Amino acid sequence: MEQIKIAIIGTGNLGLSIVKGLLQSDLKDKVKIIATRRKWNKLPFPETEQLSFTTDNKMAVSQSDVIIFSVQPEQFDAIALEVKSLLKEKVIISTITGLTLKGLKEQLGSHLKLVRSMPNTAIGVSQSMTCLSHNGDEESAKAAQNIFNCLGKTLIIEDELMQAATVLGASGIAFWMRLIRATTQGGIQLGFDAQEAKFIAVQTCLGAASILESDENIHPESEIDRVTTPKGCTIKGLNQMEHEGMSSALIHGLVSSYEMITEIKDKIEK
Repeated sequence: MEQIKIAIIGTGNLGLSIVKGLLQSDLKDKVKIIATRRKWNKLPFPETEQLSFTTDNKMAVSQSDVIIFSVQPEQFDAIALEVKSLLKEKVIISTITGLTLKGLKEQLGSHLKLVRSMPNTAIGVSQSMTCLSHNGDEESAKAAQNIFNCLGKTLIIEDELMQAATVLGASGIAFWMRLIRATTQGGIQLGFDAQEAKFIAVQTCLGAASILESDENIHPESEIDRVTTPKGCTIKGLNQMEHEGMSSALIHGLVSSYEMITEIKDKIEK
């Protein structure tokens, strides 16, 4: 495989996670990354043969084949005007929250190879769930998928579902972190020290996910049935959690996040 030249425009939390993930992935010896930041004096990683930082978006774009826009929605208008003349024949990937393919076409041009993506911050440890949509260019979609498959798992979806994917996959990292934190706090109350409680909570979460990952036909309820016994401690705990509204709270939280991201999308499209 020849070297892949990737420009990451905007290295905030997500952009930095993408950099970190690429440098730890199977692509680490096959990529050359130019990452842009507004503050050159605060480099989060040392520059290497594979990685350089710059404040010059136009230079980064002109020297790369794949362009990943990872900036805040309000920053994109100015950046689009700055670099749009340099984007012909490049694979363009957006991670910008709320910016649809329609919006990208309007900003950059419908003739371009556009891919919309929504990874999460687990991309930094090559465990991202990245959803992708595209404007019909299968070759560009495949190129994006090849990159993100080295950083976790991918799913190509319709662009209309990207708002929901953002909530379930990207915001979902925070939701799962809160659940693990709550489980850890419960473990501390039951007698473990904080590190032990977190260790047990994290590994148990990984175990539950691994069971479901091992077979797509396994349903969470069937695995719950394997753990619960008549009049046992597990079913009593589950029932108490449901009485307190655990499932309802999670679903309402997802819906609230979806409503918020829809507001962001609508504001961008005005």
